[in-house]
Amino acid sequence: MTSGEFDISHIRLGERPLIVCDVDDVVLQFIGPFQLFLQSQGHAFLPRSFRLHGNIVSQADGAEIEDQEVSRLIEEFFEAQELWQTPLDRVVETLERLSEEADILFLTAMQPRFQNQRRRLLDRMGLLFPLLATEQPKGPIVHALHASRSLPVVFIDDMARNLHSVRDHVADCLLIHLMPNSPVHRFAPAVADDITRATDWTHVAELIEAHFVSGTFTHAVPAA
Repeated sequence: MTSGEFDISHIRLGERPLIVCDVDDVVLQFIGPFQLFLQSQGHAFLPRSFRLHGNIVSQADGAEIEDQEVSRLIEEFFEAQELWQTPLDRVVETLERLSEEADILFLTAMQPRFQNQRRRLLDRMGLLFPLLATEQPKGPIVHALHASRSLPVVFIDDMARNLHSVRDHVADCLLIHLMPNSPVHRFAPAVADDITRATDWTHVAELIEAHFVSGTFTHAVPAA
């Protein structure tokens, strides 16, 4: 099972619903810890748009940090993520409860070379679910994972482009937009009206459980 050149053949799903979940600012805090990391490096993040590049400045003189240096800082943060990132409220217990009736998979938009650090961090928190790290579009990956299964599928993300990508590739998927209330996220692109906005992980669980109960899924069952 592959999506383009991205190998997902090692992922094994059971005969039960599937929940695919983003990680940064959905499972793990990102923007807050990243701001603290920047402060430790003598920089500050100014929420002027929904971007990292162009919004990081020197604390000493307010000079904007060049894009190449911003990219280096992002990589250093992911290299040291285990020292900085923490889970969102109620995410650990909520996913543990949902895992009793569904397979859970983390699909994180991150360079694969930082996957080992993220794996250790998630494991330390008790979030032992499979992890895929890639910068490829998420829609084709979720489509390849779910294929023609006639079981419920859910996708949770904070980014409109990822939710729209999955919507365009996976029929009948419950799309949940879970986004932190932060100054920078106020600049985030809006999601389409057919995508459900969740306020927190308690709300996420309610939406998912209602979706599982509704049974309105029309994926064709693959031929034997």
